Amino acid sequence: MKYKGKQILCAALSLTLCFGASIGAAACGGGDTSGGEDVTLVIWLPQEDRQYAEEVTEAFQELHPEKNYTFLFGAQPESDAGTAVLNDVSNAPDIFCCASDHLRKLYNGGAINRLGGALLNRLNNEIDADAMEAATLDVAGEKQTYGIPYTYNTYFLFYNKAKLNEEDVKTVDGILAKCSETEQFGFPINDGWYSSAFFFGAGVTYEVEYDASFGEVKIDTNIDGADGMAAARAMGRYARNPGFKGDSNDSKIVAGFEDGSIIAGVSGVWNLKSVEAILGDNMGIAPLPTYTFNTETNEQKPLKAFAGYKLMCVCNYSNVKTDALLLAEYFCNYDNQMKHFEMRSYTPTNKKAMQEQKVQDDLCCSVTLQVMANSQSAASVPTTWWTPLESLGNALVTGGGETTAEAQVKAAVEKIRKGV
Repeated sequence: MKYKGKQILCAALSLTLCFGASIGAAACGGGDTSGGEDVTLVIWLPQEDRQYAEEVTEAFQELHPEKNYTFLFGAQPESDAGTAVLNDVSNAPDIFCCASDHLRKLYNGGAINRLGGALLNRLNNEIDADAMEAATLDVAGEKQTYGIPYTYNTYFLFYNKAKLNEEDVKTVDGILAKCSETEQFGFPINDGWYSSAFFFGAGVTYEVEYDASFGEVKIDTNIDGADGMAAARAMGRYARNPGFKGDSNDSKIVAGFEDGSIIAGVSGVWNLKSVEAILGDNMGIAPLPTYTFNTETNEQKPLKAFAGYKLMCVCNYSNVKTDALLLAEYFCNYDNQMKHFEMRSYTPTNKKAMQEQKVQDDLCCSVTLQVMANSQSAASVPTTWWTPLESLGNALVTGGGETTAEAQVKAAVEKIRKGV
């Protein structure tokens, strides 16, 4: 039996959210299942998407009265889904949402179902070409698609307009000029997803060579070059500023806006509704600022974000692939991308939805696309990238300065490089 843990999914509410969105069927078994085939679909989405998922799956069931669907939902952030799926791929969910930078390792682990035929033709016609490219791998010279992109995945600046103006937020130094030990700028420099922006803005790159199955065989980077060292020294300077809070993860940024201890913070659309509920009309959104790369010349470099997409994928081990593919496409169609936009401000990848006036006029969507236009692709991030940058950031947060930053970069290079 594929899902030997289904009853556990229903019971372990601390790990998952389990709820029904079916007609003629009750969640987690039981209920009236007369009149059609019984199908259970296990789906992983972020916990914040629960209400959205309920509405979508209820509508999907109404469109398919020939079957009795039971939908079991696991609360799983896209940022961790790829790793979680690979931990036990044979018992993974039928459908899961993940960041596009997980695609290669999911392929390498045999975890994702390839899309093709009429479905792929529809997706190519309906979804932005750049987004579809992010869900596609070049396998021995053949383009193969493995997920459906439903929104963009990057980050930007939130700020309190009662404390900062549009000119202030153009530079890190402008923000910090208005900050203090009690009103800080939250930037998670102990998280490589965010701290990489300093390095990418300075021109740091990495190169990855893969084998035929997308296993990493060689990884190289110039992070320890002159520009990378200068970027690290800048991080060290900022980390010592009392107005800079370098360990500000998503929850700390939201809590800081709520209690007033943070007046600007770098995060993404997933926190928009929370910050908006706190700041109301005082919520500001802006692209990432520049930072002082060279204090002697005051040379500015842009903070250059990682940017990718969020994908809906079907597990290769699913025993209900036809239904899973049908539902995944339904989740990502025009109507449901517009629903996602209206409920959570997610920028659509559907071409028609992108042209809707309310999407065009939305500040969050506009800023997201501005950041995407000046970003570092998250398509082929080395798996060795994250932990060394986390260590570097933690060393700075706990009191390190420029010398510590340089030493940590040297240590990071040894752990990042592979086969060099």
